[in-house]
Amino acid sequence: MIDPTSMVNRPAPGRDCGSCTLCCKVYEVPAVESQAGTWCRHCLPGRGCGIHETRPQHCRAFFCLWMTQDFLGPEWKPDRARFVLTMDPATRWLFVQVDPGAAQAWRKEPYLGQLRRWAAAGDRPVIVFVNKVATAILSTGEIPLGEIAADERLVLRDLPGGRRTLEKVSRASA
Repeated sequence: MIDPTSMVNRPAPGRDCGSCTLCCKVYEVPAVESQAGTWCRHCLPGRGCGIHETRPQHCRAFFCLWMTQDFLGPEWKPDRARFVLTMDPATRWLFVQVDPGAAQAWRKEPYLGQLRRWAAAGDRPVIVFVNKVATAILSTGEIPLGEIAADERLVLRDLPGGRRTLEKVSRASA
């Protein structure tokens, strides 16, 4: 299991993006007007950022888990896996941001089995996004969440019998 307390925001020894630019496609970055699911207009897919020297701080500070966690093998590098792994700092939930051009990539092995094991071992959900549509992986199975609006958040709730579920709730009522 990924230990969030041991995570750092710098590349692990020997790790670099190389030709991987998938983060430039799967995330929305308002500072450069890029939308999740389409290549940033500054990205040179497979080569890097066309405005590398002047790119926004958000982009400068970003490192996916493959870059920072050396226990993840080469099959987890985003350009091969077709998704980007991150850890939400507030909830410590694992997020999987999937390339919409390979929307089912996370369901293939070895990925799905490992995502399920991480959800079970940490007793925390793994949240898979294809653009803004989310699916939660819990130790008890998957929950389709649909699109999560800006005014919503996810809440993990305990159910009778030791089960858990994940729900979308309005930030105002949470």
